[in-house]
Amino acid sequence: MSDANSGQPTPDFDRMTRDIADVPAVEVITTVAVHLMSAAAVNLGLAEEGPQHKDLDEARKLINALAGLITASATEISSFHAAPLRDGLKSLQLAFREASAVPDEPGQGPGEKFTGPVF
Repeated sequence: MSDANSGQPTPDFDRMTRDIADVPAVEVITTVAVHLMSAAAVNLGLAEEGPQHKDLDEARKLINALAGLITASATEISSFHAAPLRDGLKSLQLAFREASAVPDEPGQGPGEKFTGPVF
């Protein structure tokens, strides 16, 4: 299927909707969490390119979103899935604290309003 004006293929939204409907919620939640973790790690300068992509403001936003997602969904996705996500979140929170020139007060770091202070 293509757009008559541009000749570009148009997305088949009916098929995409059916496809996403077949994906279990736990898989969607964990996939989104992994994407947030990866993006936060890059913005913390932990990727191969290191400091080239370091942006602590962006990392803070991503870690906050990740903490909210994990906290809100933990009872829905079971400990089997939630535990490694919590571990990854804590690692990112500690990496953020270490990367900050002026560390946040305990309980004020990214995501800590959801998780409590991270030491």
